[in-house]
Amino acid sequence: MRGFGSNDRDSIVKTFSGISRRELLKYMGLMLASPLSRLGVRQAPSVKFVDVAQSAGIRFRHDNAASPEKYLIETMGSGCAWIDYDQDGLLDLYLVNGAATRVYTPPHALRSALYRNNGDGTFTDVTDRARVGAEGLFGMGVAVGDYDNDGFPDLLVLGYGRCILYHNNGNGTFSDVTARAGVENAGRWASSAAWFDYDNDGRLDLAIANYIDWSPEHNFWCGDHGPGMRSYCHPDDYNGQLPTLYHNNGDGTFTDVSEKSGLGLKPGNGLGVVTFDYDDDGWQDVFIANDSMANFLFHNNRDGTFREVGYVAGVAVSADGLPEAGMGTDAADTTGDGQMDLVVTHLDSQLARLYRNMGDGTFDDATLQSQLGYATFHMSGFGARFMDYDNDGARDIFMANGHVLDNIARYNSTVHYAEPKLMFRNLGKGIFENVSDRLGADFLLPRVSRGAAVGDFDNDGDLDVLVNNNGQAPQLLRNDGGNANHWLQISLVGTKSNRDGVGARVKLTAGDLVLYDQRKGGMSYQSAQDPRLHFGLGDRQIVDSLHVLWPSGAATTLRNLRADQVITVKEGQGLLDRPFPRIPRK
Repeated sequence: MRGFGSNDRDSIVKTFSGISRRELLKYMGLMLASPLSRLGVRQAPSVKFVDVAQSAGIRFRHDNAASPEKYLIETMGSGCAWIDYDQDGLLDLYLVNGAATRVYTPPHALRSALYRNNGDGTFTDVTDRARVGAEGLFGMGVAVGDYDNDGFPDLLVLGYGRCILYHNNGNGTFSDVTARAGVENAGRWASSAAWFDYDNDGRLDLAIANYIDWSPEHNFWCGDHGPGMRSYCHPDDYNGQLPTLYHNNGDGTFTDVSEKSGLGLKPGNGLGVVTFDYDDDGWQDVFIANDSMANFLFHNNRDGTFREVGYVAGVAVSADGLPEAGMGTDAADTTGDGQMDLVVTHLDSQLARLYRNMGDGTFDDATLQSQLGYATFHMSGFGARFMDYDNDGARDIFMANGHVLDNIARYNSTVHYAEPKLMFRNLGKGIFENVSDRLGADFLLPRVSRGAAVGDFDNDGDLDVLVNNNGQAPQLLRNDGGNANHWLQISLVGTKSNRDGVGARVKLTAGDLVLYDQRKGGMSYQSAQDPRLHFGLGDRQIVDSLHVLWPSGAATTLRNLRADQVITVKEGQGLLDRPFPRIPRK
């Protein structure tokens, strides 16, 4: 996150003045040598994203406690989550809220909210009955994981100064078990978290990306002193905080192993986190997007410890060697080579980065080669996900955007506080085209977006997007038309592995189409995703083989699966009969 006063850019030439000559020539050469017309990509189906939040009964509105004091916590949240808390096969949703501060008293008590999916296109607020309001917590992020392997997903709400862990009781209610579990993360500003099994012992551990050491007592004046010119401070005005790693003891408690594991040895300005196996050794690694400092990539040493290899791996900084405002992040195979690439979003005047996995433990900054480039320059990206929105079998990139300065227009007329969403369609082999203006008016509505969670809430086979907007109502962007192509969704159930199957690696073959994915932890920004793996199949109606390699080392192979269904795969058993009701379109 940069501070106030971003430089104005009058033309594309000036826009790219901050990019190295080598990068610019590489980009221009690609445009000349590989025009899109030569890529041989099939025509995309007509897809529109329609905001159905209001018609679905979602009355939530985020309150960021905005004040003339410009507390930094006012502008950095909040997240959202998909969670099938009652295990009826329908995704419910959770929205994180702010809280009162010493300089802001809200007109009514603030709380986060859980909405139950009614199975008819509507949702019901069940926060009170479920007891998950997180009252009094200035919320930031949310993470969902079945940490006790009882079959019901639990809910972690992250915030400024502490976190809350809600245990799912399996009867529609939750219990606050934070103190007993030992995961309060007290005194830290927690942003995003990932449930993942770093030691492959069959239990989900917890990694938390912590932000900076800001406090109301140290709230500096940043920006000019003229009327309306005070701004939120730059993170460089404060010290970073150490990441946190909690080890699951298997008895409902956790042990802080941050220092012992090596994950919590170096402070960062952590905002986004994703856990994935970047070197395909069967052990999940941890990537943390840091704000205005080098990103962290923690390589799993397979002995309970990590070593930080961000610079060596090539994901710490841009190709120019500069740290950027890392915020949202995700990992996926964008080229079909089975290697997991990384995307990282940044503030305006920087480019959202795509780091391509070279398969040798290193990444190449492929931002310009992939043609993400200019479209992200004037945007401030937070929520970020790889998603195959049109089910053509290639991972696309979604970004939820919104500036951090509510008065940015006073400093830069080309940048706006509220911004539209971005979608980049993968044309094949990791070359992307900005198709945002083809996805409907609701997709382009400017909002101050933060957290974004991707999931198929109506079980119709195309991916929808939930976005929490800072100081505004959320958006539930229903995908209309993505299921014109075929698809397959996979719910994993571990037995010897953790029940959520986090860390599992999956290979799907359907005719000439070969796809790879992993059950990851974290992702996006302050948000929790649909736990199912989603594969677009294009015009292919049969999956020839599906191979799951579990964290335990066990393998499951299924053959001749029909497309257009949600299946459940259980470790050591195979297909498990479980319904996922499809919601009829009204």
